[in-house]
Amino acid sequence: MPDKLKNSILFQKAIDLLHSARLQVVNQVNLIMVHTYFEMGRMIVEEEQGGKERAEYGKELLSRLSKVLKKEFGKGFSVDNLENMRRFYLTYDKSETLSRISKKGISETASRKTQINKSQTLSAKFKLSWSHYLKLIRIDNENERKFYEIESFKNNWSVRELKRQYDSDLYTRLTLSRDKEKVKELSQKGLVLKKPKDVIKDPYILEFIGLPEKASYSENDLEQAIIDKLEHFLLELGTGFTFVARQQRISFEEKHFRIDLVFYNRILKCFVLVDLKIGELKHQDLGQMQMYVNYYDREVKLKEENKTIGIVLCKDKSESVVKYTLPENNEQIFASKYKTILPSKKELKLLIK
Repeated sequence: MPDKLKNSILFQKAIDLLHSARLQVVNQVNLIMVHTYFEMGRMIVEEEQGGKERAEYGKELLSRLSKVLKKEFGKGFSVDNLENMRRFYLTYDKSETLSRISKKGISETASRKTQINKSQTLSAKFKLSWSHYLKLIRIDNENERKFYEIESFKNNWSVRELKRQYDSDLYTRLTLSRDKEKVKELSQKGLVLKKPKDVIKDPYILEFIGLPEKASYSENDLEQAIIDKLEHFLLELGTGFTFVARQQRISFEEKHFRIDLVFYNRILKCFVLVDLKIGELKHQDLGQMQMYVNYYDREVKLKEENKTIGIVLCKDKSESVVKYTLPENNEQIFASKYKTILPSKKELKLLIK
């Protein structure tokens, strides 16, 4: 091997090593910061609980503490930030307060040890950045908050992506098609893919493609907009999706058909075919997708792979058309609406009823 090539390989390895080390340092600093802020919140809450008039005492405490810390460490310790630390602790504190523990006759020393052990256990679970937790602590529903926390870590969501998924009400969209046990599982394990229906959302929110809701555009325009924002579309599809093809041609008996988008889900181990419709769903659209799915199952998929899933994405649909076109035991063909703007929470709740 020429010396020049050896050197270039060495240089790249050195660069990769240093990038990896920097990333680990940043991650470690983030974890230490989160743990520290949790401890700050704990100390503030404990001190507040020792005050006689908690509301007034709490405000005065945060104000005085802010002045001391800003003088010692500079910016970053405003009253608002200290309140966030306090709220962070209260949100993730899973046991009774010290005042209640004391009423049960536990000594101050024992209570302190209990609180420290609990703090260490909780801090070991903090795997996201402080910015993530600032968003999470504003989610009142505990099960919903746990879901977004798990999914943020599993999918390496940025804070921006976490905000988008929350604003598009991902949790609600997933809970609608699940029974109580499955909803509970969302808050314990996040999204677990076991069967085709687990990957389906209704509606899909495609505000990132930039097409106005009431604008006139073709199916080709919609497809191109999705391809241009493919990374975002894969995030909206969910966990485990990889892109395979666009306008995939299938042919038999000298007839040619084209499937708009083809994906593969690594977790379910199956192909996922997507057909785009800019108008109202027709029964012919579902019949066409059934043909695509049958073709893939018989001609493309391997024996060890699972059956193909077909999703028809449409602007609007009649549930009756879906119900009476597809067989009762259908587990392969799905029809979902899409929105090209981000609806308000109120609009979204009406949309998914």
